[in-house]
Amino acid sequence: MVLIAQTDDEIRECHPVMRQLRPQHDDADAFVARVRLQQSEGYVLAGLWDGDSVCAVAGFRLGNNLAWGKYLYVDDLVTDGTRRSKGHGKRLLDWLCAHAREEACDQLHLDSGVQRFAAHRFYLRDGHMSITSHHFQLEL
Repeated sequence: MVLIAQTDDEIRECHPVMRQLRPQHDDADAFVARVRLQQSEGYVLAGLWDGDSVCAVAGFRLGNNLAWGKYLYVDDLVTDGTRRSKGHGKRLLDWLCAHAREEACDQLHLDSGVQRFAAHRFYLRDGHMSITSHHFQLEL
């Protein structure tokens, strides 16, 4: 079942899975504080619970811009490494798409690190997504 993490405990339960994608966030309490800060800016943390544990996590936000119209942007999407290839990632991505439609979004977007080949295969499989741009970064 996909739930939006609203309490500190629910956010903390998402931490071990999110840490697999974002290892720099190794302290659970600091992670909760960071998520709370981002929530004040529109961030939403959703977890896919399988029984009593989280097996996949997505962080996202809604936005509007001239290029895309109304969109759902996925900041973070990760399945627990010990539970991959069991359909959890697809279930969570399908939920994100359904949520975007419910919110009247025109598009769903995400960026993925160039080294994440398995994730890219997942995003391209079944015609889910296509590569439409390059993302550039400048450290300040």
